Amino acid sequence: MTRLCQPPLPPGRRPSFPVPPGACDCHTHVFGPYARFPLAEDRSYTMPETLVEDHAAHLDALGFARGVVVTASVQGTDNSNLLDALRRFPDRLRGIAVLGAEATDRQIDELHAAGTRGVRLNLAGSMRNGVGLEVLPKLAPRLRERGWHLQVWIHVDRLAEALPHLEPHGMALVVDHMGKPPPGEAALRHPGFRLLCDLLREERAWVKISGADRVDEGVAPWPGADAPARALLAANPARCVWGSDWPHVAYYPPRPVPEDAALADRLAAWLPDEALRRRVLVDNPAQLYGF
Repeated sequence: MTRLCQPPLPPGRRPSFPVPPGACDCHTHVFGPYARFPLAEDRSYTMPETLVEDHAAHLDALGFARGVVVTASVQGTDNSNLLDALRRFPDRLRGIAVLGAEATDRQIDELHAAGTRGVRLNLAGSMRNGVGLEVLPKLAPRLRERGWHLQVWIHVDRLAEALPHLEPHGMALVVDHMGKPPPGEAALRHPGFRLLCDLLREERAWVKISGADRVDEGVAPWPGADAPARALLAANPARCVWGSDWPHVAYYPPRPVPEDAALADRLAAWLPDEALRRRVLVDNPAQLYGF
């Protein structure tokens, strides 16, 4: 049985800081219409339809020019919803796909031509339909030739164990949602989180400064996310990108769905320097996703 998630909040206010031209929300999803793009039957949640038009309204409300759409675990390895979104907004969007080992060169080339620039692995173990390390031997050589990167949803507890299986493939490594570290100062003492900071310093990985609401599962302004986010940004701001995680999957009543502008405002609090904000929101995404 799947659980029905809450819908995202309607488009609201802009962030409280001046959003630089070319800003990119680097972690979003699109769902539906389900008559054309059904979810996987064996899934852990069902998201209300949030169409590519809703996605565009989300970016417009934030004042962001660009976005990165990620195939969600509940979509399995069917990237048709992603392809549709990328083809609708080719100059505005890039994509991250979920692929099985059986993916053909033709399928990969189709995704690449539409603007896909990475493959996502789910190593968090929290959802069904996730694709993990088992696909890399067959996929990685072909994806590396096309300049794709590995985007990994993993908790920092498992990072050290997984790293020897990720790095030998010669693809840039991007860790989702700050690696879901412990909240507050405890993150700074966590060996896995310290390893993630070291990887950034050594330019062996990138990280998405996203998921403040998942690190600190309270309500805005999510103070438990402050220490880990600041530590990652201090380790190497040139290897950080930001994402809202819109439309915020796996939110169930009575837990409130976060406001996207409030999540963006946290980045401004962590990065008061306007030039560094531009690097994280504009320059780094342009480099990583090929805008």
